[in-house]
Amino acid sequence: MPGAVLSSRDMIGRLVAFDTTSRESNLALIAFVQEYLEGWSVGSDLVYDRERRKANLYATIGPAEKSGILLSGHTDVVPVDGQVWDGDPFALAEKDGRLYGRGAADMKSFIAVALALVPEFLARPLKTPVHFAFTYDEEAGCIGVRELIAALKQRPVRPSACIVGEPTLMRPVIAHKGKHNLRCRVHGLEAHSALAHEGVNAVEAAAEIVAYLKSMARRKRDQGPFDPAYAPPYTTIHTGVIQGGTALNIVPRDCSFDFEFRNIAADDPATLLDEVKRYAATTLLPEMQSVSPATGIAFEEMNAVDGLDMAPDHALVKLAQSLTGANDTGKVSFCAEAGLYQEAEIPTVICGPGSIEVAHKPNEYIDLDQVRRCESFMRRLIDHLER
Repeated sequence: MPGAVLSSRDMIGRLVAFDTTSRESNLALIAFVQEYLEGWSVGSDLVYDRERRKANLYATIGPAEKSGILLSGHTDVVPVDGQVWDGDPFALAEKDGRLYGRGAADMKSFIAVALALVPEFLARPLKTPVHFAFTYDEEAGCIGVRELIAALKQRPVRPSACIVGEPTLMRPVIAHKGKHNLRCRVHGLEAHSALAHEGVNAVEAAAEIVAYLKSMARRKRDQGPFDPAYAPPYTTIHTGVIQGGTALNIVPRDCSFDFEFRNIAADDPATLLDEVKRYAATTLLPEMQSVSPATGIAFEEMNAVDGLDMAPDHALVKLAQSLTGANDTGKVSFCAEAGLYQEAEIPTVICGPGSIEVAHKPNEYIDLDQVRRCESFMRRLIDHLER
């Protein structure tokens, strides 16, 4: 007996209904997908996180002994906390040619279309297989895909190319910026604020480093280097979180803050970090340690994703253009799993339905026309794999 036949719209609704906010487990969604694939006699493997609260799913349709094209998408979504929605974010709503729901654009619709077309993949004698990879915790730093890639390296056959279905309005994207998340910890010396000269103010030292990072950000904005294919066309530097101090009348002993580099290929994030460290070590630390040698400044990298940078004339890029009918390609400033696949020597492009402009926002949506365009893309891919 064949499995359940679901339209793309119905499958989008099924997937959106699972609250897979990154802080939650995605296992219910993964179990649904696994059962759906089993209904079509398609086996799948799971790669769990350490706590077995989350899992990546990997499946193949077509000759398993051959390398094929991987369709990859993340199952997690960002929180809806504090956002004002017109309806339930986890109940798909249709209005004026749009489907509304958390993850509708980013990026459950791509996964849904791939799954809805499983019967069509199976109905054709594919000479080259298609692989599915549905991952966890992309929004938390592309965590799950790292475990999946490690598992793929142990397989006798792994994909020869990858298409990551992040929302690009079905335009092939050949590059994304790198993203490096860092934390700075400043350790000072407590004192009564009336005797501030006897202490080392960790908050103020941290603030000076933050101000220096801002000066670097302005320099990148004004002097580059530039890549006009990106918006903005330069490396950005941003401080997002800062914590320190206990009371106004206490010179704060500790302060920490988190910052990021989103770099274009012309900028090396290690060089950027070295500049910040050099400023802290030569400008701030001597004054701090003249009061107390126990004071210090430490930096740590919390998460890093290298940028994607595919050659415009690569065979996979040309294939993506033929599948979409696009004459051009693009670059995006948001980070994706694509850079990690490329780092693992799997050529990768990004191409998926919907717009990143509505992702992460209340009333996130996807146009039904984008869903239809993604279906056409998949059907052309089937034609390609059959040859």
